[in-house]
Amino acid sequence: MEIRETDFYSHCLDRNMPMKIYGHHGRPVLFIPCQDGVHIDFENFHMSDVLSPWIEDGRLIVYSIDTIDRETWSDRGNDPAYRIRRHEDWISYITRELVPFIRNDVNERNGWEGYPGIMTFGCSMGATHALNLYLRFPDLFDRCLALSGIYHASYFMDSYMDELVYFNSPTDYMAGMPADHPFIARYNNNKAVVCVGRGAWEEPWSTEYLDRRFHELDIHIRVEYWGYDVNHDWPWWYKQAAYYLPYLLEGE
Repeated sequence: MEIRETDFYSHCLDRNMPMKIYGHHGRPVLFIPCQDGVHIDFENFHMSDVLSPWIEDGRLIVYSIDTIDRETWSDRGNDPAYRIRRHEDWISYITRELVPFIRNDVNERNGWEGYPGIMTFGCSMGATHALNLYLRFPDLFDRCLALSGIYHASYFMDSYMDELVYFNSPTDYMAGMPADHPFIARYNNNKAVVCVGRGAWEEPWSTEYLDRRFHELDIHIRVEYWGYDVNHDWPWWYKQAAYYLPYLLEGE
């Protein structure tokens, strides 16, 4: 497997944001690690081994990045208004800086021009970020695999709410989405899987809410629940990733 490592300077965050890139050819995947995680977690927690058949086959190029959760969602002792503004800086780093880099890199690697779509992928809080990006920016992200996420900002922000918190809380902004919103057609041209278990440490309530809301809005996102023996842990995420990837890559 070809592996590259780079320091990507972000003007939005005013810092270097290291990244590891796995693969030589194929669809781009943005891997977001678990809460407080860093770019080497994709490899250190062995998700790279799970995806290696698709990476080595030239079907996927995975871009694994750092979170800044320690400054944002995890920093409960700090001012919530500052925390959410800093999180939005991280969103800007991804959408304004990283997406153009990924597109250029993928086009060069594949000999493509104007390739539009990137898959977001994450487990636990990585899934929270992955689905939030997919739902907020369906023109940038056309695939999503979200495993065991929590999709309501109050879990991290308690009772604090402002406009930025709202637009980073999928249960809130999907509740407010009108039935004629143009994003709905975009979602239905894209493809996403949201999965959660019902075992230890899993919290399926926000997934259940989104599932109901997707049905109300006729949004065709695949939402699935695994059993009461399925815990919030890597061994199950390995199984789920291997199970759902063929569906997300179907026809490509």
